[in-house]
Amino acid sequence: MLATVDAATETPLARTRRARRIVRLLGEIHPDARIALDFDNPLELLVATVLSAQCTDKKVNEVTPAVFARYRGAADYAGADRAELEELLRPTGFFRAKTNSLIGIGSALTERFGGEVPRSLAELVTLPGVGRKTAHVVLGHAFDIPGITVDTHVGRLARRFGLTEQDDPVRVEADLAPLFERRDHTIASDRMIFHGRRYCHARRPACGVCGLARLCPSYGTGPIEPELAARLVRGTRGDVEALR
Repeated sequence: MLATVDAATETPLARTRRARRIVRLLGEIHPDARIALDFDNPLELLVATVLSAQCTDKKVNEVTPAVFARYRGAADYAGADRAELEELLRPTGFFRAKTNSLIGIGSALTERFGGEVPRSLAELVTLPGVGRKTAHVVLGHAFDIPGITVDTHVGRLARRFGLTEQDDPVRVEADLAPLFERRDHTIASDRMIFHGRRYCHARRPACGVCGLARLCPSYGTGPIEPELAARLVRGTRGDVEALR
């Protein structure tokens, strides 16, 4: 077995250094790491992120061109015909709840924010269907305001890396935030999401071909034989479940 780090005995300083090295190595492993949703402005990103719940990014990107063409501003969502919007959103799943969220978001933006997507976490999370995860996606990728997006992948990898013992996303975010440079919060999340999708799967991570093996206390959770592990590596952008 490859000798790896013992997260239980490392000092806080050592954990911080290891966390930052992980982010750097993830950048080398996944130089193409970026958000997989297609958008041209903050409102489009907000809508796409809401639609990505329990849906693949690939499917969202197939649906949103028609949505964005039909609803160009917050007022359009606020005044949307429910049946028409539901039909457009049907392929993304949970389309009735998502329709409620988009109509509610349109109304809130129109009534309280002059039709514009707000640039603060505190304001974004007051919108219907928008939690910290969605807010950080929008802030980081539409406004270049760094934030850690704790989706299923980030939470799982943070625990496997020994950077947190928490399951609650808010607590995971709180544990990760001081480990990384603030300017790296968004890209750290993107890289961890990519690695979770491609290598570090929930059931059988591809440990035997993972470039982070020596930094990961969970090495060996999945197959360590390179040939077997290589078969577990998945493809690229948008072709796997987002599981947000």
